[in-house]
Amino acid sequence: MDKYECLECSYIYDPEVGDDTAGIEPGTPFEDLPDDWVCPLCGVGKDRFAKIE
Repeated sequence: MDKYECLECSYIYDPEVGDDTAGIEPGTPFEDLPDDWVCPLCGVGKDRFAKIE
């Protein structure tokens, strides 16, 4: 699964880890995150993330 980086604060969303601050279970792909999910560090939306190549 692909990792995504926040373009504002460089937080890395790792699907193998999930996001326990938002109740996102490990194994959740970025594409399956809820539309209202935000970066746990700076609060920007999914549209401010880029896939890490």
